[in-house]
Amino acid sequence: MKLYIKNMVCDRCKRVVREELNGLGIDLTFVELGEVETVAEVNTDKLQQVKTVLEANGFELLDDRRLALVEHIKTLVIDEVQNLKGNKPAQMNFSDYLSEKIGYEYSYLSNLFSSETGQTIEQYIIAQKVEKVKEWLSYNELTLSEIAWRLSYSSTAHLSNQFKKVTGMTPGEFKKGTLQRTALDQVGN
Repeated sequence: MKLYIKNMVCDRCKRVVREELNGLGIDLTFVELGEVETVAEVNTDKLQQVKTVLEANGFELLDDRRLALVEHIKTLVIDEVQNLKGNKPAQMNFSDYLSEKIGYEYSYLSNLFSSETGQTIEQYIIAQKVEKVKEWLSYNELTLSEIAWRLSYSSTAHLSNQFKKVTGMTPGEFKKGTLQRTALDQVGN
């Protein structure tokens, strides 16, 4: 049985979900960002326990298939941008990548995402990239050119323009200021 879970954004989230569900006596065949698969069907009472334990850890069990698809899109974007998984070939654009991974036409995914979140997939990708830029700027280990290259921007000017459009300040101003980073499950909200 597949369960779709909102707010799983990192490997620690996967570990917490695995430990919590195992603690409820639920055996899992796999745990990925945004979804888990159980060995056996989970009855209604146990499903309520799952929902309670997930909510106690900041997650949400998704019952609606449309919301689960939106979460899957977010998970794929976070994996590529934040976790730098590299599953998306460099020459492939996100629209083709998402369509291929999810198995739906991009126009359907785009309309669904926009109607459920109030923003486009492109805006969400940009917001995730800006959060990654903030992270790297905070560490002060990479130049803006290196950051632009790692996030597949065509130039540092393009990165800077998107950063300023989202944050209201340039990357240089960010490094000097006190703008806070955003939790990954809150990016784009």
